[in-house]
Amino acid sequence: MKKVAVFGGSGFLGLYLSEELQHRGYDVTVVDINEPKGSSNFIKCDITNDKDLEETFSNRYDIVYNLAGLANIDEANRHPLKTMQLNIVSNLKILDLCVKHKINRYLYASSAYAMSEKGSFYGISKLASEKITEEYEKKHGLSFNIIRYGSVYSEKEFDNNYIYNLVKQAVTTREIVHSGDGEEQREYIHAADAAKLSVDILENEEYKNKHIILTGTHKVKRIDLFNMICEILGDDITIKLLKSNKTGHYKYTPYSFQPSISQKLLPNPQIDLGQGLLECIRNVHQKN
Repeated sequence: MKKVAVFGGSGFLGLYLSEELQHRGYDVTVVDINEPKGSSNFIKCDITNDKDLEETFSNRYDIVYNLAGLANIDEANRHPLKTMQLNIVSNLKILDLCVKHKINRYLYASSAYAMSEKGSFYGISKLASEKITEEYEKKHGLSFNIIRYGSVYSEKEFDNNYIYNLVKQAVTTREIVHSGDGEEQREYIHAADAAKLSVDILENEEYKNKHIILTGTHKVKRIDLFNMICEILGDDITIKLLKSNKTGHYKYTPYSFQPSISQKLLPNPQIDLGQGLLECIRNVHQKN
């Protein structure tokens, strides 16, 4: 049984990934500063702490997924130094330990913003970490994958789960308040689908040392998403579109240049967005 360490395994996508790996028979250890509910193997680790990292790797793993770091774009852009420490320096230290402990495969969670001039300090941190990861393969032979995640959502409550938070706002306030004109487009992918594809990438040798994009199968305008939520919940939801001062988010596409050639992997079958919204609404109602 192969041993897998999932850095950031208590986070939004990390929980789904850890569950999927366990489902497929891997010996999974969640490595995070916060302990997840129901995880049998957990190591508390601050990725900025060298001693914590050394002790984590003393357990000897075959595979490492790194989903740790700062994932909130707005927070990352407000705190550039913190962003670089968490998303670049910590990734570099983990890579060093992967080489030292002869890890077979390193899978780094990047973002669509790594391909964009948008995203400000967040996008820069992801692109820099991609390049560093590529260099470790060239210099040290560390097999890797760069997984560029798009707009991931699910029915679980997390700060960076946009759709869940949108549904919660609609249910609790009967309003949807959005900064922008609603024409922004995203390709939403359920976290369960993203997790399955993330393990497929590990198990398929043709993806080794490749960059993979994981998104949904079609673009959805924000205003159409808002209208779907209103239709499901009832007509008494008010949509308020505010003038946006945000400059770090893309409107139609993250692509403004392509730092490395990447393949796009799509879920088939997939969790339908409408079904995903219903699950979000059900969970919000149970909690409120």
